Amino acid sequence: MAIRGVNAFDVAQAQFDKVAAMLDLDPATRELLRQPMREYSFAVPVRMDDGAVRIFRGFRVQHNDARGPAKGGIRFHPQETLDTVRALAMWMTWKCAVVDIPLGGGKGGVICDPHHLSEREQEGICRGWVRQLARNVGPVSDVPAPDVMTSGKHMLWMLDEFEAIHGGHYPGFITGKPVGAGGSQGRTEATGYGVVYTIREALKQLGLRPDQTRASVQGFGNVAQYAIRLYREIGGTVTCVSSWDNEAQQAVSFRKGEGIDPDELVGVTDRFGGIDQAKARDLGYEILPGDAWLEQPVEILIPSALENQLDGDNAPRVKPTVKLIAEGANGPTTPDADKVFAERGILLIPDFLANAGGVTCSYYEQVQSNMNMYWPKDEVLGRLDLTMTAAYHAVAELAQRRKLALRDAAYVISISRVAQACHERGWV
Repeated sequence: MAIRGVNAFDVAQAQFDKVAAMLDLDPATRELLRQPMREYSFAVPVRMDDGAVRIFRGFRVQHNDARGPAKGGIRFHPQETLDTVRALAMWMTWKCAVVDIPLGGGKGGVICDPHHLSEREQEGICRGWVRQLARNVGPVSDVPAPDVMTSGKHMLWMLDEFEAIHGGHYPGFITGKPVGAGGSQGRTEATGYGVVYTIREALKQLGLRPDQTRASVQGFGNVAQYAIRLYREIGGTVTCVSSWDNEAQQAVSFRKGEGIDPDELVGVTDRFGGIDQAKARDLGYEILPGDAWLEQPVEILIPSALENQLDGDNAPRVKPTVKLIAEGANGPTTPDADKVFAERGILLIPDFLANAGGVTCSYYEQVQSNMNMYWPKDEVLGRLDLTMTAAYHAVAELAQRRKLALRDAAYVISISRVAQACHERGWV
């Protein structure tokens, strides 16, 4: 998905400033929390398959680690920016705090397009990224994970390079590893399932049964696919999904009124979540413009692609039928769109609560790796359900008590917890 022309870090800081004022945070704490504690920008030289050396720009931002080691994914994207990584690191701090796991916020990225890189070239980027940061990341300081266009394979290359540099086994250095190579059961499903656990609880709050609802989803990567699967299992129907078409270099929406079968669509999808238009049409899907997903007459919207996808311009196009928006992506809704949805009475589950299932299960993987033991999938997903459900109800109860939007209530809880940790450490 193309990133819209909004600076994600400006959005993240605006969201923070609003709640910092509500909490009457002291100036020092405010200044500490609205900026990253540490950030790294560096060159990653890689010898390409044709023998030429190409220089890629890499980033790692550690926003705050007062509550525990920094935690956050690594994105490969041609439009990656340092400000995007800063915003995502900040959101990771709040995400870990809202579900009350002992980790801080970090994020990483490389400006590259994996669509046009061989596996060997991608491996070179992964190993080069670790070589630049080997002294600044690790199991007790900063624990990376997969993100946009990275996978368990990339994480294993990074782990192998880290262990080669440090001369030992450190499986807790990185999460999102393949099962059988230090990964956790349930990690693949975790983010998408976590989104649906919060949707399930929100529907109870709205007095709706899942089988009374339809949903439209932006994106068809890991998060979207597993969210669609679990949402269908609890009785809902997904009628539209959007995907990035790499050949056409634009987003495309796919609609089927009687309901989308994710397993059917996976069969015509590439490894980056791009759906083949011709094959989808043969399966009975209607092909629509990329933004059509947000104009569907459904009860639930699940943006699960990139940041800044719902803004002040397109938010008014959301149909009156929509009662709930669950942010599967990081930062998909701008403050202008937030205002539109609030005025219309749409309940919005904020990203750092809705999609916190991924980092929660990454934390479980980190714990298992450091303990050198593994939990069965039912145990992992059961723990995840309990954590996500408890976090949602804590946020919803505060929102109701203080008459706040869910986003503001989630921020109040998160920022309060992080600020308290900074105060107790004597930083401010």
